Amino acid sequence: MSRRFDVSIYRGLAQFGPAYRVMLENDAHAPGSVDQVLMENMVRLCTETADYLYSQYTPERSLYRRGERPELEYWIDRIFPAGNSDEERIAAIVRFTARLQGKACQDLDSVQIGGTEEEIIARGSDWCADVSRAGCALCQVAGYPARIVYLVDTEKPYSGHVIMEVFRTGVWGAVDPLTDVLYSRSGGSPASTWDLMNDTDLIEQHSRGESTPYTTPGQFRAAAISNYFLWEATAYDYTVVGINKYYRSILDMSEQGWPCGLRWLHGEDE
Repeated sequence: MSRRFDVSIYRGLAQFGPAYRVMLENDAHAPGSVDQVLMENMVRLCTETADYLYSQYTPERSLYRRGERPELEYWIDRIFPAGNSDEERIAAIVRFTARLQGKACQDLDSVQIGGTEEEIIARGSDWCADVSRAGCALCQVAGYPARIVYLVDTEKPYSGHVIMEVFRTGVWGAVDPLTDVLYSRSGGSPASTWDLMNDTDLIEQHSRGESTPYTTPGQFRAAAISNYFLWEATAYDYTVVGINKYYRSILDMSEQGWPCGLRWLHGEDE
């Protein structure tokens, strides 16, 4: 009898190193909210966990039941193309989520993060964690299993990003709902996060320059995956908050162009 895989040592905020642990512990979302819980339960994607994450970790069918989230169903019905291709449908969802940036508030004092997927869509967002969760929810409403993926360039400070993976045609494929990127192999089949981590050419062939700033080999140096199921929404806290002081300091420095170079600001690496 095979022994059950112990995933616990690969789970949690410490998977990207001490500095990133501090950063994640100071995440701008409300304490105990859905986005913090998802991070706390993320499982690092590496050689030891890849088989588990791509075979056992996430159910390969959506358990969403029609009628539970009518507003999300409305958007799916509105944005889906007439064709029945899985790729066309997922591409339509990603085009929709990428446009949420255009609706986002640009005043840091007024920016809101977190909330239900309906709230995120209504107000718009350029916060990758919020947009990816909204994309994940829309995919599940449409019948596609989807999950959250955290990417970190461990060689740089504050270089995290959140995307998702969507299951179709029997495989998981990485999708960036913020920048409208569906990662695929040269033949057109979906490319998973693990595929991209092991073949950087697959990443670079999807780059569109400044419009896809996270489509770089560096951004895929480390990754972790977390399950988010829309049908378990009652178990989560969807509190909406403004940006906290920690993230405000990072964003303020970013707006100044990092005059002394990109660096940890609060001694996270000490």
